[in-house]
Amino acid sequence: MSADRYRAAVAVYGVLRQDDHVLLLRRAGSGYHDGELSLPAGHIEGGEDVVTALVRELAEELTIAVVPDDCRLSLVAHRAAESTDDHEYLDLFFDVSRWQGEPCIGEPRKCSELIWADRHDLPIDIIPYVARAVVAMHSGQLLVLDGWAS
Repeated sequence: MSADRYRAAVAVYGVLRQDDHVLLLRRAGSGYHDGELSLPAGHIEGGEDVVTALVRELAEELTIAVVPDDCRLSLVAHRAAESTDDHEYLDLFFDVSRWQGEPCIGEPRKCSELIWADRHDLPIDIIPYVARAVVAMHSGQLLVLDGWAS
């Protein structure tokens, strides 16, 4: 494979719902959108499929157990780089229909709070691309292009 071939970063996001609420976490200590709300998420690791990555991230971040069959891909987002030293991202958003355990903060150095937010009235301090993804999922969109000049 050519060393100069283009590559994008891939991240997975878990959307846990209770009625009309979605679980959000407040980022902390990572240097990326600290203080803002996001969905539980993370990067895939080499040799790991995207569903395995999501199940791992949910266990690490929320201390819950999720069966892969309970994760359904709902939205793909292709994001432009946020800065010159960032990557373009392919974000995969999964509805997580069931889990075992009560979600709680599993990585206190990376998360300061968990909240159940009304998906029809998202908090103003949610990361903007995450808010757009939640709204798009609710409206049945399958693809979001974010940060690209039109």
